[in-house]
Amino acid sequence: MQTSFFKIAAASAALCFSSWAIAQQKYQVSGTVKDQKNGELLIGVSVKVAEDPSINVTANEYGFYSLSLPEGNYKVIISYPGYKDFEQQITVNQNIKLDLPLNQQEQAAKTIDEVVITGIKKDKNLTSAQMGTETLSIKNIEKLPVLFGEKDVMKTIQLLPGIKSNGEGSSGFSVRGGATDQNLILLDEAPVYNASHLLGFFSTFNSDALKDASIIKGNSPAQYGGRLSSVMDVKMKDGNNKDYNINGGIGLISSRLSVEGPIQKEKSSFIVSGRRTYADLFLKTSKDYKDNKLYFYDLNLKANYQINENNRLYLSGYFGRDVLGLGNTFSTDWGNTTATLRWNSIINSTLFSNTSFIYSNYDYKISLTSNDNTFGLNSKIQDWNLKQDFTWFAGNKHSVRFGLQSIYHTITPSSASGTSVSSFPRNPRKSWENALYINDDFKATEKLTINYGVRLSMFSVLGGDTFNTYDNGILTDSRYLEKGDFGKTYVNIEPRVTANYRINEVSSIKGGYSRNTQNLHLLSNSSSGNPTDQWIGSSYTVKPEIADQVSLGYSRNFNNNNYELNAEVYYKSMQNQIDFKNGAQITFDTAADVESELLFGKGRAYGLELIAKKKSGKLTGWISYTLSKTERKIDGINDNKWYNARMDKTHDLSVVATYQLNPKWSFSGLFVYSTGNAVTFPTGKYQLNGQTVFQYSSRNADRMPAYHRMDISATYEPESNKRFRGSWTFGIYNLYARENAYTITFEDNPNNPGTTRAMQTSLFRLIPNITYNFKF
Repeated sequence: MQTSFFKIAAASAALCFSSWAIAQQKYQVSGTVKDQKNGELLIGVSVKVAEDPSINVTANEYGFYSLSLPEGNYKVIISYPGYKDFEQQITVNQNIKLDLPLNQQEQAAKTIDEVVITGIKKDKNLTSAQMGTETLSIKNIEKLPVLFGEKDVMKTIQLLPGIKSNGEGSSGFSVRGGATDQNLILLDEAPVYNASHLLGFFSTFNSDALKDASIIKGNSPAQYGGRLSSVMDVKMKDGNNKDYNINGGIGLISSRLSVEGPIQKEKSSFIVSGRRTYADLFLKTSKDYKDNKLYFYDLNLKANYQINENNRLYLSGYFGRDVLGLGNTFSTDWGNTTATLRWNSIINSTLFSNTSFIYSNYDYKISLTSNDNTFGLNSKIQDWNLKQDFTWFAGNKHSVRFGLQSIYHTITPSSASGTSVSSFPRNPRKSWENALYINDDFKATEKLTINYGVRLSMFSVLGGDTFNTYDNGILTDSRYLEKGDFGKTYVNIEPRVTANYRINEVSSIKGGYSRNTQNLHLLSNSSSGNPTDQWIGSSYTVKPEIADQVSLGYSRNFNNNNYELNAEVYYKSMQNQIDFKNGAQITFDTAADVESELLFGKGRAYGLELIAKKKSGKLTGWISYTLSKTERKIDGINDNKWYNARMDKTHDLSVVATYQLNPKWSFSGLFVYSTGNAVTFPTGKYQLNGQTVFQYSSRNADRMPAYHRMDISATYEPESNKRFRGSWTFGIYNLYARENAYTITFEDNPNNPGTTRAMQTSLFRLIPNITYNFKF
C-alpha cells in the first residue's frame, strides 16, 4: 500500500513538473520593423507586449528585434514617434518570424499635434541606461534656421548641452572639453576625418540623404572606440523600395537633388543624392574675379539587395570635394571619400550579424605660383577597415553586442614640393589598429537598467620609415623599421558601465563610468580647425590619449511625457594630451619632424549640462545650458601650471523653438550665447631689425569677446497633390547684425607707433536666405 502511494506521488510530481516545464518553455518572436510606405528599416522602434509591459525590446540600428515569450496569445504593440502605433494579435506555440510595418501619421496630425524633436520614444530618457546621448530627427532639422538656408545636422548638434561650436560658421565642435579630433564621426560606419565644406560654413552631411543621426558624449557602448570625447553616428537612407521619388532644393548659393526608388520592387532599392554650391558662377560675372574658384560638391550613393528573408547586402559611398582658387597663383582642394559594403544576416531568431568592409580617405592639396617659383603641399590619411558585429537577444532582459574591428591606417604626413624648397614626398606612416568588444544592455529589474561592457584596443606601429624618440623635444633615439616589421604596440583595456534607476513613473537617476583611448591625433594651431591640419598616429614618442569620465544624471518628465528635463554633471580626466611647445616651428622640410615640436601632459574637464524640452504640440523646442571648465597641464607650458584649453568656454546657452501656426505655415527661431574661446594675446613688444616682435606670457590666459546671435525662419507648405509637394523657406541669420569676432590680430598703431591696436575680423552680419524645396 505504501509502495503504491509513493508510485502515485512520484507519477503526479513528474506530471506536474512536465506541465510546468512545458508552460515555461519560451519561443522567439523576431523580425524587422519597416516603414510601410517606402520600405526603410526603422531604428530604435519600441516593441512590447500589452499583457506584460515589462516585456519590451528596442529594435537595433538595422531594424531587427527579438522577443522571448511563453506559449500563449499576445497583443504586440509597436510604437515610434511620427508613426501610428501598430498592434497585432499573435498566437505563440513555436518560433515566429514577424516583420512589422509602420505607417506615418497624417501630415496635419504630425505637424500640429505630435511634433517630436527627437526620433526616440517619449520616455526613453527615463528607461534607457545610455547617458549623454541625443538622437536627432532629420525631419525636424529642416525646420531650424541655418546659415545660407542649408539644413545641417552638424550645426544642429551644436545647439545641445555639452557640445560647443569652435567658431562662427565652423562645423568643428568640442564635446565636454575635448578637441575637434576627439570626436568620432561615422557615415554608414565609415570614419569622416574632415566633416566640413567651405572652411566650416557647411558640413559634409547632405540631410536629404540621411535617415538617422545620434551623438554620444563620452559614455559610448563598447562597440564604439578610437576617440576620447564623443561618437557621432550618421546613417544614410536605404532608398525607397516601393516607388520612385525625386526631391531637392534650390537656394541662393547651393542646390541639391536626390533620386531614390526600387531596383527590384520590395527587394532592392537605391538612392543618389548630390549637392553643389555655385558661388563661383557669380564670380564669373565680375571682371576682376572671373578666374577665381569657390565651390564644393558632394555625392551620396547607396544601394541594397535582399538576397533572401534573412540576408541583405548594402553598398554605400560618399564623395565630396572643396575647391578654392585665386586665378593661376593659388589653389587648394580637399575632400573625403568613403565606401561601405555591409552584409546583414539574421542567423537565427535571437542572433543578428553585421559584417562591414569599410574604406575611408581624406586628403588635401595646396599649390602656389609666383613668377617662376612654385610651391605645393599635400597630405592624406587612408583607412581599410573590417568590422564584424553581432547582436544577441539573450532573453528579454539582455541585449548583447560583441564583435571585433580591424583597421589598417596609412598616413602621409604633410610634405612640400616645388622650386622654392628642396624636398621630396615623405614616407607614409602605416599602423594597424584592432579591437575586441562585448557589451550588454541588461534590464536587471523593472526599475533598474544597466549597460556595461569592455573594449580591448591594440595599436601597432608598422615599418617602412624612420621613427625618432623625443624627450621634451630633445632627440634621444632613432630607429628604422623595415616594411612589414612590427614596432611599438600599445594595448589598452576600456571598461564602460552606465546604469539607470527609475524612481517613479516620471523621474529617474543615472550614473556612469567609461574609459576611452585614442591613437590618431590631429595637430592644429587654431581653435576652429583648418583643412591643412595634420593627422599623426601614436608612435615611439606620441602615446595613446586616454580619458576616464564619470557622470551622474537626473531626468524628469512632465505632463504625460510632453515636457522633459535632463541634468548631468561630469568629470573627465585625460592623459597624454598634446600641445605645441612655445615658439614651435612648423615646417614641411622632410628633414624636420613635427614630433620634435610637441609636448605632452594631462587634462581635465568638468561641468553641468541642463536641457529642458517641449516635445509635442504647436510649439516645440528646447533650452540648453552648459557650465564647464577645461584645462591642460603640460610640462614646458605656462610654468608647468594648469592653463585654459583652447576650447574652454565657461557658459554656453541655446534656445530653440518651432511653432506650427497651421498646416501651411511654421516658424522657428534660435538664440545662442557663449563665452569667447580662450586665446593668447600679446603682453608686450620690441623692435628687431626694424620689425615689431610681440611678446606673449601665459598660454590661453585671454578671451575672445562673448559670442551671441539670433536666427529666424519661416516655412510655407502649400497644399499638394499626391505626386508633388513643394515648400518655401525664408530665413535671416544673425537677425540683429551682431559683429561677432572671428579673429583678433594686433599691429602697431599707425597714428602712434609706440602703441598697439587690436583689429577684429567679423564674418557675417545680417544674412537673409530663401530656399525652395520640392518632392515628387
